[in-house]
Amino acid sequence: MDLKTKIRDIPDFPKEGILFRDITTLLKDKDSFNRVINRFTAFYKDEGINKVVGIESRGFIFGAPLAHQLNAGFVPIRKPGKLPSDVYEAKYELEYGTDTLAIHQDAVSPGERVLIVDDLLATGGTMSAAVDLVKQLGGTIVGIAFLIELAGLKGRDKLDGMSILSLISY
Repeated sequence: MDLKTKIRDIPDFPKEGILFRDITTLLKDKDSFNRVINRFTAFYKDEGINKVVGIESRGFIFGAPLAHQLNAGFVPIRKPGKLPSDVYEAKYELEYGTDTLAIHQDAVSPGERVLIVDDLLATGGTMSAAVDLVKQLGGTIVGIAFLIELAGLKGRDKLDGMSILSLISY
């Protein structure tokens, strides 16, 4: 099964000049969604993952079932003001603006083995901020997983030295 065929392209969203890769068409197909979770699981099953960190919001879609499959805890990274306890925050640049991410200060213990998951690697700003937050907590980042990578935007350059898995590349 070619997962790329399950992704819908939406031109000029969220603004003119952006080609949005819509994953809802993949998610609604049970076989495709299961295949994604199973491929991530197979890749990381022997890595001793303690926590799977998912980035709001589409990272939650993959991160929570993956944490379950890996017998690990799930940690959400969210937008500011969405987490109820003390947080650390990191600002970052998107391909079309800027934003901030937050993580609970007690979400990851020093030395825990962490897998960070999101739907898309574009310029790398979002994931770079997430990496900084996990490192601030003392977590050991075992890997970074994406459904889609937009290789031409060179997001990997901001994640130098990290082990990266992308299931689909454009």
